[in-house]
Amino acid sequence: MSVTAIIPAYNEEKYLGGVLNVLLDVELVSQIIVVDDGSTDRTSQVARGYGVDVLELPYNKGKAGAMAAGLNYAKEDNILFLDADLLDLHKQNIYDLVIPVINDDADMTVGIFGSGRPITDVAQLIAPFLSGQRCIKKKWLSEIDKWADAGFGVEIALTAYAHRNKLRIKNIELPGMSHVMKEEKLGVVRGFAFRMKMYWEIAKKIRIGG
Repeated sequence: MSVTAIIPAYNEEKYLGGVLNVLLDVELVSQIIVVDDGSTDRTSQVARGYGVDVLELPYNKGKAGAMAAGLNYAKEDNILFLDADLLDLHKQNIYDLVIPVINDDADMTVGIFGSGRPITDVAQLIAPFLSGQRCIKKKWLSEIDKWADAGFGVEIALTAYAHRNKLRIKNIELPGMSHVMKEEKLGVVRGFAFRMKMYWEIAKKIRIGG
C-alpha cells in the first residue's frame, strides 16, 4: 500500500525543497501534492521543479482549506500531511509516521517534535494535538470540507473528530525535527501578528468544541 503526501504551503519557497527532497526518496510515497495557498513568492515554481503535483489556489484559503483542496486530488487511501517548513526531516521520520497506518495498527499517527529546538519542542509537549505532521486513512477525512474555515484550528478539529469516532491514535516522536517559527520568516512584528491570528483560529475551534 502507498501514501499520498499533501503539503499546504504559503510563501514557502525557501524551505519547501528540503521537505520535497526527503519525500521523493521514500518509496512508500507514490504521490506528492503541494497546495500553493495563494502564495506571492515562487512556491509553485519551486514545487514544479521537483516534478510533484502542484495545486495553485487563487487566493489564501488558510491551512484547512488548502488541506481540503489537496485531498480532492489524492489517489491513495493513506494520507500524509506535512508542513512545508520542516527542519531536519529524515526518511525514517516518514516511515515512522506512515507504517502504523499502512499496517492498520493505527487510524492516525501524530508526529511530535523531540530533541530539536527547545522552542518548538516545548510547544508540542504542551499541545501535541496542534501538530501538522499526521498520517491518516483517507476514509476518515470525509468531513474535512466542513473544517475548511478552521484555518490553523484544523488540527484541533481533526483530533476532536478522531476522539469522537474512537479512532486509534498513535503519537510518533520525531527526534531532532523542528520547523521555522513565524517570527523567523516574517520578522518579529509581522511574525507576532501572524501568530496571534493563528492562536485566534485555534482558540475558536477549542471554544466551539472542534
